[in-house]
Parts: sequence; C-alpha cells; structure tokens
Amino acid sequence: MAGYGRGFGGGFGGGNMQQLMKQAQKMQAEMQKAQQELEDAEIIGVAQGDAVTVTMNGKKIVSSISINPDYVDVDDIEMLEDLIVVALNDGYEKADKMSKEKLGNAGGLI
Repeated sequence: MAGYGRGFGGGFGGGNMQQLMKQAQKMQAEMQKAQQELEDAEIIGVAQGDAVTVTMNGKKIVSSISINPDYVDVDDIEMLEDLIVVALNDGYEKADKMSKEKLGNAGGLI
C-alpha cells in the first residue's frame, strides 16, 4: 500500500498543480478587477446629437436619461420615445464593446 500512496501523489504532478492553481487565482483576480472597472465606468449613449443622452455603467445599469427640451414636441411623443431607445441601444453597444475589451472571450461566461 505504501507504493500506492507514493504513486498517487506523484501522478498528479504536485508542482504543476500548484502552478495551475496560481494561474487560476491570478485570472480570477484579473476578472474581478475588470468587472469592477465595468461597474465603475460611465458610458454615454446618445441619439440625434444631444437630443437624448443616456448614462449607464459598463454593466448596462442606467443611472440617468437627459432629454434636450429643444427636441420635445408634445405632438410627436413617439419620436421622443424612439430617440430614447436609440440612445439606450447606443449605450448598450458601447458597454458591450467595453466588456469585450476588459473581459475578452471570457466575458460571455460571466
């Protein structure tokens, strides 16, 4: 049985396992840092110049929407609604790009 224990411990290459664990911990720390950067980021989505501005973080949490009164036409609320959607989508697109830059291919796994 003594031979079994020696073979079992050596079969996993103890040094390689430690190195893999260190790499995994480093990667996890980098991912956490990138996620925090996304959470702290400020992304501005816009529509039609400055008609509608949406502010969000890199995780797509909207913190504010600003509407320029010069573009408000009470007889055409649908246009204003469309501009809000365009500004949101612009912000989401920018957040996706930032996420890919920060997290790389692993971003889809989180």
